[in-house]
Amino acid sequence: MYQTMTKTAAITVQRKDFPSNSFYVVVVVKTEDEACGGPLRFYPLRPDELIDAGNRSKTLDVVVSPAINSDVYVMGMLFCLGIFLSFYLLTFLVACVENKRMHRRREGLLNPADMSPAETASLLGKPSVTPVSPYEYGSFADNASTLSSEAITDSIASDANYGYMGQETLKRRPFLTAIHHVAICIERSLESVTGRSRQESLSSIEEDDYDTLADIDSDKNIVRTKKYLCVSDLARKDKRVLSKKYQIYFWNIATIGVFYALPVIQLVITYQTVVNVTGNQDICYYNFLCAHPLGNLSAFNNILSNLGYVMLGLLFLLIVLQRDIIHSRALDRNDLNALECGIPKHFGLFYAMGTALMMEGLLSACYHVCPNYTNFQFDTSFMYMIAGLCVLKLYQKRHPDINASAYTAYACLAAVIFFSVLGVVFGKGNMVFWIVFSVLHILATMLLSTQLYYMGRWRLDSGILRRIVYVIYTDCIRQCSGPMYIDRMVLLVMGNIVNWSLAAYGLLKTPNDFASYLLAIAICNLLLYFAFYIIMKLRSGERIQCMAMVCILFTAVVWGFALFFFFQGLSTWQKTPAESREHNRDCIVLSFFDDHDIWHFLSSIAMFGSFLVLLTMDDDLDNVQRDKIFVF
Repeated sequence: MYQTMTKTAAITVQRKDFPSNSFYVVVVVKTEDEACGGPLRFYPLRPDELIDAGNRSKTLDVVVSPAINSDVYVMGMLFCLGIFLSFYLLTFLVACVENKRMHRRREGLLNPADMSPAETASLLGKPSVTPVSPYEYGSFADNASTLSSEAITDSIASDANYGYMGQETLKRRPFLTAIHHVAICIERSLESVTGRSRQESLSSIEEDDYDTLADIDSDKNIVRTKKYLCVSDLARKDKRVLSKKYQIYFWNIATIGVFYALPVIQLVITYQTVVNVTGNQDICYYNFLCAHPLGNLSAFNNILSNLGYVMLGLLFLLIVLQRDIIHSRALDRNDLNALECGIPKHFGLFYAMGTALMMEGLLSACYHVCPNYTNFQFDTSFMYMIAGLCVLKLYQKRHPDINASAYTAYACLAAVIFFSVLGVVFGKGNMVFWIVFSVLHILATMLLSTQLYYMGRWRLDSGILRRIVYVIYTDCIRQCSGPMYIDRMVLLVMGNIVNWSLAAYGLLKTPNDFASYLLAIAICNLLLYFAFYIIMKLRSGERIQCMAMVCILFTAVVWGFALFFFFQGLSTWQKTPAESREHNRDCIVLSFFDDHDIWHFLSSIAMFGSFLVLLTMDDDLDNVQRDKIFVF
């Protein structure tokens, strides 16, 4: 076993590799400094003359200390399992409390006088009938939308089929009859005032507010003729068809994960075998002062700490599955809250996000089998996937009918990973590559900005330049008019500034770590879009419920601590192996885990929290009709 060093180094010797229970330590001073990051000296070609290498000597201390015993390994494993199993326990307790709260709400029917109108309507499977001011769910002054009668007007015949509160239930529970009659009376009175049913109301809205196209059944089926769209305008397609469409995201990413992970596992096993057979410890960039081997693995602790991604990804899938089952049951009983209220619930992207988090844990573990420059792309591939899926989910919340298909989304993510591989192979100091990438980055930003601003209603064809010139002439030269969608324009301007700045930085600095640079672009765009979503949600008069706010604050704090440990830099493959060892540090937790392991723990928790934020941030709209929820 051998390695190069400058100031400090460490080698863990396993008893199984030395059956004689003894070993030699041999120190050799190299004749030049190139292997340790220094310049290569110029030696003239004089074969008949000895070259004086100068005074090359080094004073060093050799310390032999016992390795950790099996008890430390067991404690490390139990510690890792205990942390993440506690989240399963916490989730179970929260589910029990929520179930008990819902049970109490149902028992509240025993005393109807104690229930609010919103709770009564919710239990009857109807949208809330609480009056809403014009600005409760929108702060736009020129949108005079108020609560219309379709929130609570239906025929008596259809009322018997609203939910689980059917006629048979009323016979068994006579005390429900009074509430049932009250709801019918309210409906009749409002119907007499408005003079039209829910179907007529919705029909008139369609005729008055926007035009329809021949391709009304396609993904992009609305022509914007009013200034502010509502979610109901972009949620016209059949819910079950859309759910099946978004389920493809899950199955595709599961298939991609299998085909991507298998060759990666084979490759890193080959790397580890080469290290074990040749004894060359300059191949992999471990934190040698805290690298605890197990079997043929040189740094088992760095692999074990990735367990959190897998366990919390699985927990997120279980949480999504529970919500999916509850929503499916509501659809089966034709619950109006599920059919016509809240953000349309499509769980396919959430399943894909949970699967991507599990795959990130697997591939991060593979990378830490033998961390080096060429393997780092495995650690970041599914980070790109996660960032892309989160952006798509945020967009899908307010644009359920016009979101990108799974095939288009994964094709774009495949292009990102393709450029990541090119950056790893050709990116170091290659100005041609950086020019091409920066130009493509700026073009992609402009195309995506156009797609978002016009919500897909534009064509990339031979007439695009003519239309651009025409828009510039009519809107900027002939008459100076402001943008129609100001909020969206502000987001896109900020996004373009950020992306153009990142492209300029890459072109000027040409960083060696191209994979991290590409990941920074994805994360910056995700954070920018998330901030825009939260700001617009609050501007629209919507609120963030307690559970979502707790998740946001908790996730922000955990991300802060996680990034602190990430930037400790215990090793770096941007330098020589000898220089990288200067950054090595001792273990900090249980004499088994180092700073990077703590980063794994905290980042997996933070990503799980981020997913919960996306899952719960619009729960406040579950009883709000979709024609009162703004698109942004």
